[in-house]
Amino acid sequence: MVGGGPAGLFAADQLAQQGASVTVYERKPSAARKFLMAGRGGLNITHSEPLDRLIARYGEAADRLGSIIRAFPPQRLRDYCAELGEETFVGSSGRVFPKSFKASPLLRALLARLAANGVHIETRARFLGFAESGEPLIEDAQGARRAIAADATILALGGASWPRLGADGGWVEILRAKGIEIAPLAPANCGVMVEWPAEFRAAFEGTPLKTIALRHCDERVFGDIVITRTGLEGGPVYALASGLRRAIARDGAATLHIDLRPSGAVEEIAQRLARPREKQSLATFLRKTLRLTKQEIALLRLSGPLPQEAGALAERVKNLPLAIVGTAGLERAISTAGGVRFAALDDDLMLKKLPGVFIAGEMLDFDAPTGGYLLQASFSSAFVAARGAARALGLVGRGAHF
Repeated sequence: MVGGGPAGLFAADQLAQQGASVTVYERKPSAARKFLMAGRGGLNITHSEPLDRLIARYGEAADRLGSIIRAFPPQRLRDYCAELGEETFVGSSGRVFPKSFKASPLLRALLARLAANGVHIETRARFLGFAESGEPLIEDAQGARRAIAADATILALGGASWPRLGADGGWVEILRAKGIEIAPLAPANCGVMVEWPAEFRAAFEGTPLKTIALRHCDERVFGDIVITRTGLEGGPVYALASGLRRAIARDGAATLHIDLRPSGAVEEIAQRLARPREKQSLATFLRKTLRLTKQEIALLRLSGPLPQEAGALAERVKNLPLAIVGTAGLERAISTAGGVRFAALDDDLMLKKLPGVFIAGEMLDFDAPTGGYLLQASFSSAFVAARGAARALGLVGRGAHF
């Protein structure tokens, strides 16, 4: 097992339960660092929506991921967490969280189980590729290189987001050199970049836009976001980031539309704005009539002078265009799009050109939205890869585990 994130550790556990002798090689001094980082704000482990709808969230990868997720669906993941002593619950958004809200208790329980089942974790062990014999090549903490005699290998090296936590995408060129087809890695679930005027940035950096809606093409997302020095951050932004990234790659720029008052229709807002303003400035009138904040009014002005006619002004409030010039880089992205293409893999997630080598987790070519979808796909693919490795080892059939 190469990679000590959630996918690698889970796959190790599945194989150990089947009686395999398993060693996990982890580059960092400790395992699952990104998993722990993701859990700081409340670990969102999966989603409770109907399975068909959940699978559709993966877009172009849905057809291939469908069978993988059905092999280890959300309820089985929740049951697995419960086995480790971490019961889960469904939040108001439909997202699923451990009752502790943290990643650390779940990780501690999993590491304890691995130790009890004889799984060895070697840290500070860097994957260098494959020896001429085809065996995985590892560099240890002392800088010594050695080939690992393995009857089956699962690579769960992550994507390339937050590289300081361990996953830097270094495996891409290693696999490409072996003829493995890989979709370019790109940031997903990340902030977007806006060329703010200097005075706007100075006045409003760090301020929120609350209870708004964002739209790009046919996708519309509600929530709160934050104005940053370089653009926008927040859950609704992350949800649209991949589509915006693709549009920018295709057209050089993209337009995000902001609805500052999603609870009201254009006509209703226009009626309110048609009331006599008397001696109030337009900004004061907007604050009192629609309760717009200073930053929201400033945003409205970025598209030009505020319309005086009520209908046109209401339309801008409901459909404010904002030019997006880029997305945040991989170093700040929550997850990675791209990876090993499914065409390079068989149904067990084994590389067709490297028999006995399986791929799991964020190394695969899929783009997961926020909401627990990344971890669900990581655990499900780890299950399928572990099942494939167990078949290769002749272990399937020893019990009902798979």
